[in-house]
Amino acid sequence: MGVEHVARDADIAPVAALIADPTRAAILTALLGGRALAAGELARLAGVSAATASAHLSRLLDGRLVDVVRQGRHRYYRLAGHEVAEVLEVLARMSARPPVRSLRQSRQARLLEEARTCYDHLAGRAGVLLLDRLREGGHWRDGELTAEGERLLSGLGVDVAAARAARRRFAPECLDWTERRAHLGGALGAALTSVFLERGWYVRGTVPRAVVLTDTGRGGLAELFSGKELTSHTPVT
Repeated sequence: MGVEHVARDADIAPVAALIADPTRAAILTALLGGRALAAGELARLAGVSAATASAHLSRLLDGRLVDVVRQGRHRYYRLAGHEVAEVLEVLARMSARPPVRSLRQSRQARLLEEARTCYDHLAGRAGVLLLDRLREGGHWRDGELTAEGERLLSGLGVDVAAARAARRRFAPECLDWTERRAHLGGALGAALTSVFLERGWYVRGTVPRAVVLTDTGRGGLAELFSGKELTSHTPVT
């Protein structure tokens, strides 16, 4: 059967081709941390020249996979939205893990497995354990936030009503690509992670996308979940 005879709801080939290039894939992965980055930083992370990175960013802009933010003379790039992040996360789950060839790569992999941001919500072991604690406490049941859970998160400073009204899924369970178990995503996951960062419970790490639990966060989470921690790693001070 020829291509012209196949019914298609959308032409996915151009988007798939954009993501398939190794350099563009590296750039998109670097932006999964949720922060806008300059072209020079993205070039360094992707291991290419500034000119090469700029050419790839231009194609990603044309393909509406990234946006650009201008601050004076500076231009910063970010993913075009949570939908792009969701596609990348699904692809990560389906893909083979890259081989670790150095102690530095081993350390980076360990930090990302422990706690990272998946665009705008907590992922890795910490994200999975967070959802586990919500379930165990009766705050999350059958894929939905309970009344007790809403009171708990509202008391922490999470605007649950705003998350429900957001133009994205409220609180989907996302299969974590390193843990192979679910973490909390969507508008609620983003709102909760934002509160964690604002309170200083987690801070951005030196490895892109990685976040690190602080002493303040360890105490706050232990109190929130009756002494149960979300990580076994030593926190930063």
